[in-house]
Amino acid sequence: MLEPSQPQPEPSDELKLNGGGTITQAAVPAQATAVPAQATAVPAQATAVPAQVLEVLAPDAESMAELYRSILQGVGEDVSREGLLKTPLRAATAMSFMTQGYRQDLKTILNGAIFEEENNQMVLLRDIEFYSMCEHHMLPFFGKCHVAYIPNGKIVGVSKIARIVDMFGRRLQVQERMTNQIADAIEEALQPLGVAVVAEGKHLCMVMRGVQKQHSTMTTSAMRGVFNDLSTRMEMLTLIRDNSR
Repeated sequence: MLEPSQPQPEPSDELKLNGGGTITQAAVPAQATAVPAQATAVPAQATAVPAQVLEVLAPDAESMAELYRSILQGVGEDVSREGLLKTPLRAATAMSFMTQGYRQDLKTILNGAIFEEENNQMVLLRDIEFYSMCEHHMLPFFGKCHVAYIPNGKIVGVSKIARIVDMFGRRLQVQERMTNQIADAIEEALQPLGVAVVAEGKHLCMVMRGVQKQHSTMTTSAMRGVFNDLSTRMEMLTLIRDNSR
C-alpha cells in the first residue's frame, strides 16, 4: 500500500543556528531587488523627433546631426556632457526648419487660392516678417517685407503672399535674390499688371561679426510691370513710409 503523503512544511522566515535557537529572516520586497526597466532603457523622448517637426525635417536630418556633433567637437566641446547630449539633433531640426523653403513649391503654397475679381487697384500687404540665412556665413538676417500688386482680373488669398515670402526666406539666401524671387513668384501666379516687393533686413553677419554695425539695415526692391512707372512706384513707397511713422 502507498504511504499517505506527508504534509510539506510551510516556508519559514526562521533560520536555524548550529548551537540552537533561531533568527528571523526579514522578507525582502520583490521590487527592492528588481531593476526597474526605466533604469536601463534610454527614454524614447531622448531620441524621438516630435511629430510636429517631422514634416519640416530634411531627409538626411540624422546625418546632419552627426555633422553638428563633429562641429561641437571641433570647437573644443565635450559632446557627452548633459547640456549637449541632444544639441546635435536640436541643431539639425532647427536647420531643417529654417531651410524648409527648399522642400516647398509655389503650386502647393497657393493651394488653389486664386480668385477671379475685377479689381485694378493696388493691393499692398505691409510688414510681413521674414527670417532667412545668409548663404555666405550661415548667420540669420531678418526684417520686414512689403508686397504690392495691381490685379489683372485675379487676386490671391492674402495669407498666400506671406507664405510665398516664407518659402523664399527659409533658405540660404542673399536679400537681393530673395526680393526678386518673391516678385517673380507673384508675377507667375497672377500675371498682374505689376508687382512690387520691398525688403528691409538686419544682417547678423555684419552685426555680430565683421564690421559689427549694430544699427545697419539693408533695403532691397524689385519692381515689375506698371511699378516701373514713377508715379505708381511712389504711391507704393508712400504707403509703406506712412505706415512706419
